[in-house]
Amino acid sequence: MLAEKIRRRESGIVLYGITPPRAETPPEKLLEIARTQRERLAGLPIDGLIVYDIQDESSRTDKVRPFPFSSTISPLDYCNQHLDTLAVPKIVYSAISHSTPERLTAFLEQCRRERHLTVFVGAASRAQPVELTMSQAYAVRRGCAGDVLLGGVTIPERHQARGGEHERLFSKVEQGCSFFVSQGVYDVNASLNLLSEYFYAARERKLPLVPIIFTLTPCGSVKTLEFMKWLGIAVPPWLERDLLDTTDILETSLEAAMGNWQTLKRFADKKGIPIGCNVESVSIRREEIEASLRLLRHVAEWR
Repeated sequence: MLAEKIRRRESGIVLYGITPPRAETPPEKLLEIARTQRERLAGLPIDGLIVYDIQDESSRTDKVRPFPFSSTISPLDYCNQHLDTLAVPKIVYSAISHSTPERLTAFLEQCRRERHLTVFVGAASRAQPVELTMSQAYAVRRGCAGDVLLGGVTIPERHQARGGEHERLFSKVEQGCSFFVSQGVYDVNASLNLLSEYFYAARERKLPLVPIIFTLTPCGSVKTLEFMKWLGIAVPPWLERDLLDTTDILETSLEAAMGNWQTLKRFADKKGIPIGCNVESVSIRREEIEASLRLLRHVAEWR
């Protein structure tokens, strides 16, 4: 079981991440999408499924979003009503900045009943209005659902820019996090630097290392590349030039993603750092989704 692997701080956990359908999806189309996703995911070599909670991140940047924002069905409702027959553990994201203690309590109680794991996601930026802070959300969980396994988000590029991301990991572990999921990794050096800081600081303080799940996502078009950069995924200049210059951007991105995973896994294994991989597609294009499934199978062979 996924929860036990996390509690044992195992390496090699493999996840797949999806976004629920748009909120305005007609009922018959929703059933069709859910059926397709269940069929696509059945039998994949994964330990669990991430279901994201998408929020409007326009406050994070003044750049125009390459694809218009659309709200989605509640990830918890989508899991419980449409993915309930999919026999894999679910990690349900919760964007807590617009929640309340009462709503978060109800969410956690449902997670407990369905044996879901969860990841709390904070505000997209300091400019975004917040009704519930991350510290308050942690306190709510401790008070009502401390047994619901909790994860956090980590951003290696933030460590590259400002440092201190490993300290955020330690702080979040103290507040209840048992694992972390990164945003998409294209700049592998940022992730290696974070792992190194995390490892040496933990060794000095005699603290256990919890699993860090690194996210990989294919890029099948210039538009997808623009969207990934808008989301905050750092793409090294040399790799961006290669992606824009190649005759097959999707295959080039897959080669880069697989190379990044192998580099991270080798580094982590040498130091005994438990890491895993989450594969996603930020695009809804069939070609890119199928590429993400190919990437997942390659990753599973290297777990």
